[in-house]
Amino acid sequence: MQAWVCGVDEAGRGPLVGSVVAAAVILDPARPIVGLADSKKLRPAVRERLALEIREKAIAWSVAEASAQEIDQINILQATMLAMRRAVEGLQILPTHALIDGNRIPPGLPCSADAIVKGDAKEPAISAASILAKTVRDAQMVLLDAHYPQYGFAQHMGYPTPVHLAALKLHGPITEHRRSFGPVAQCSLPGFA
Repeated sequence: MQAWVCGVDEAGRGPLVGSVVAAAVILDPARPIVGLADSKKLRPAVRERLALEIREKAIAWSVAEASAQEIDQINILQATMLAMRRAVEGLQILPTHALIDGNRIPPGLPCSADAIVKGDAKEPAISAASILAKTVRDAQMVLLDAHYPQYGFAQHMGYPTPVHLAALKLHGPITEHRRSFGPVAQCSLPGFA
């Protein structure tokens, strides 16, 4: 039986707005992709180019998410685990093993798994998953920015930068903000103006 190993990573645990996005990728050893690395260490244009190549050359890939509402209901850690499990379950080929970036294995995976701390810098399949998750999440922030330009989402990608915090104080949270996160909760208090 063929062994299929997928790499799994997420993007968007730290931001105050939007979904947490996870990806799972089974790379094809016969079609290597040059330049895979931790997505945070790559320039946006390089990430975009690699994301296209990953989609084209991988044996299978999947992107999934957990919404801001799910994050608020079950907390960011559990939502991250949920998004990762959804990404693995979404693969067109069921993997026999998963390599998970970080120190936790999502419960309920349909295969065995290992957690690898800083795996996005060590395992090409995790690097590929990191790149897909980050490019999808960044695209969501650019789209959100088009609807709510006053928050500057395309610049800070939802992270709690001074610009984002100032906009949050001035305009209050939007539906996609994570109400369970401290800075958003403070702006969601009754009587907040």
